[in-house]
Amino acid sequence: MASSSWHHATTEIHAGYSPAGEHRPMTVPIYNTAAYQFPDYATAARLFSLKAPGFTYSRTGNPTVAVLEERAAALEGGIGAIATATGQAAVALSLLALLQGPNHLVASSKLYGGTVDLLTDTFADFGVSVTFVDPEDPANWAAAITEKTRGFLLESVSNPLATLVDLRAITDLAHAAGIPVVVDNTLATPAAYRPIEFGADIVVHSATKALSGHGSVLGGLVIDAGTFDFTDAARWPQIAGPKARYYGDSLLGRYGAKAYLMLARSKFLHDLGPTLSAASASSILTGIETLSLRVAKAQANVLELVKALGVHPAVARVHHPSVPTHQDHELATEHFPNGTGCVFSFDLKDPAAVPQLVDSLKLFALAANIGDARSLIVHPAAMTHCRLNDGQLEAAGIAPGTLRLSVGLEDARDLVADLTAGLDALGRNNTTTETVANAPRETVNA
Repeated sequence: MASSSWHHATTEIHAGYSPAGEHRPMTVPIYNTAAYQFPDYATAARLFSLKAPGFTYSRTGNPTVAVLEERAAALEGGIGAIATATGQAAVALSLLALLQGPNHLVASSKLYGGTVDLLTDTFADFGVSVTFVDPEDPANWAAAITEKTRGFLLESVSNPLATLVDLRAITDLAHAAGIPVVVDNTLATPAAYRPIEFGADIVVHSATKALSGHGSVLGGLVIDAGTFDFTDAARWPQIAGPKARYYGDSLLGRYGAKAYLMLARSKFLHDLGPTLSAASASSILTGIETLSLRVAKAQANVLELVKALGVHPAVARVHHPSVPTHQDHELATEHFPNGTGCVFSFDLKDPAAVPQLVDSLKLFALAANIGDARSLIVHPAAMTHCRLNDGQLEAAGIAPGTLRLSVGLEDARDLVADLTAGLDALGRNNTTTETVANAPRETVNA
């Protein structure tokens, strides 16, 4: 069940599911099964040859997972979606369907560290070449295009610095060159920003994060806008050309606008197996039901923390587009009226104080996740982005003193107090150190 006329909060609760069957359960049932019994031989043959829709084996489809896929597509304004076991799997599948050949990708230099690992190590082993560019100037994207470029990849809100891009400008130049644009919308969520409305062709999510909101399951999503033109068989043979796997048919001929999704599902999800379980899909669906409320609460908390950190003497800089002097402040005001999500970063004036501050916090847990109901902190240079070299860290804007916050749903006053107490302690310790260092010898020995 879905309606294009529904507002966002209604879609979060109702899209993809209507109570049915003898008992008409209000919440989506968990279909905890590996296989499905077919009514007859002819039906089984049609399903396995992909000539009829339906479930054959839960590696490629499950009724509970299908509700999540339909709901995610409705939230982002796409024609369909594929759920995966993790967000990393979603990024991998979305790109593998475009880059097989191997071909070339242009990617933002401001990406989550795990995505950089995927692109620079595993994809390199597959022969895929990647050019990283500063995403905020569309001219950088244009300059990086080669004859073999088959995709752009960027984040709508970057991790960890919450920088933004003029997505419409990037998608316009990509489409002029016949290149699809993949946007990771994990940090913003569709409650705050819908990349397809700005020209994105494919949207990916780590559903582990704010979509679920409780930090208890892993999951990912690939959502297709269904608008990119894959009709050039020379350029897109995997979609528009005949394939033996599909009995000589092309996916485009069989499935039309859903050909890309069918390639990702029937080839990469099927062959590589990063399948989302029915129980995890159910847990993510439960989280999505409160997405708009949680996004609003987290954003309110973020603004209070940004304000407090911005005036603290131990803080060198706050990275958040709500700050009037931030380079993306105008873009945030125009395109992100509901905020940019729960993640932002700040730089300590003294990078050596990072361990002391982190260990002093009571409410902010040192944990490598985002979008949880609980507030979290990480040190990107030592944790989430630790395999980036110095040049990559610099390009991403990550300094030795950068700390990333994922702001939860606690009372903002308690969060501000926790951070302020830790930062104040840094100042006292610095004062004590300076006093001791500059004191007369007899005072030091006293």
